Amino acid sequence: MKKIQILGTGCPKCQKLAENAEASANALGIEYTIEKVTDINEIMNFGVMMTPALVVDGEVKVAGKVPDPEAIKAMLA
Repeated sequence: MKKIQILGTGCPKCQKLAENAEASANALGIEYTIEKVTDINEIMNFGVMMTPALVVDGEVKVAGKVPDPEAIKAMLA
């Protein structure tokens, strides 16, 4: 099971990243959990300075932008 985390304060870009991540995981047919991390201290613990950020299984995959679902699929595979 993949653990997907969306780091951000809940802005429209953060919401779009969460939508894209969910769509990608569903398209791949993988089991996953998705968690939205909004606490700034927790976000900084990942070393992320720009949000939104996508974390998969504890590894920061992208920060500061919203990749399209195809790019996220590659990160989840």
